[in-house]
Amino acid sequence: MTISASDPGARWAVEVEHLSKHFGSSTALRDVTMRIPQGCCAAIVGPNGAGKTTLLRMVATLARPSGGTIRVAGLDVGRWGGRVRQSIGFVSHQTYLYGDLSAQDNLRFYGRLYGVEDLKQRVGTLLAQFGLAERHNALVRTLSRGMQQRLSIARSVLHQPRLVVLDEPYTGLDQCAADALTCVLHALHADGRTLLMTSHEWSHVAGLADRLIVLVAGRVAFETPAKMLSAERLREIYSRCVEGHA
Repeated sequence: MTISASDPGARWAVEVEHLSKHFGSSTALRDVTMRIPQGCCAAIVGPNGAGKTTLLRMVATLARPSGGTIRVAGLDVGRWGGRVRQSIGFVSHQTYLYGDLSAQDNLRFYGRLYGVEDLKQRVGTLLAQFGLAERHNALVRTLSRGMQQRLSIARSVLHQPRLVVLDEPYTGLDQCAADALTCVLHALHADGRTLLMTSHEWSHVAGLADRLIVLVAGRVAFETPAKMLSAERLREIYSRCVEGHA
């Protein structure tokens, strides 16, 4: 059975209200509130240690908040975590790919776990879409970092989730691989998927994001529709936010 969004009619793909996260005496997130519309590409940017990964892990139901609420497609993550998890594609620093399996076999393996229908056709479509068809039989450990990242994203959308969460997807990529990844993300966005991603380099996602959220020291320092501002203005705002919390 193909898994789709929990409630396609919901206005907001992600709703975060007064979210906090503590690790002992350390506070990673402080009263974070934000809303991501369905079909939006939102980029959370900020310096290392800002709390970006912690926030995404909680949205993806991989960590519990200390306070506040998260809703995905209208469903409270704390109450409906299992159902919400099925409607999300998650990409992290780790690819979660098996190095001694081919690109094709990795997708087949995860497709069986997801219960994807017409799996052979779905795998073939994704390999072509992500520019990996010619390397479908190559062992993952022989693929470049950029190819592995594209395959990881293909893995995350096998079950056709409407929300794709990507934690620092550009990490470790050279310029050529980064450009290829940007093309892939543009295609996912054009397909109507909601993208929520993080980066410590806002320039990687400034041309892609509809909405830009600056997270500094665990707080939302600034939030804006990204298309309304020039790259120079976005750079100035980001610098001021980071310098103001230095």
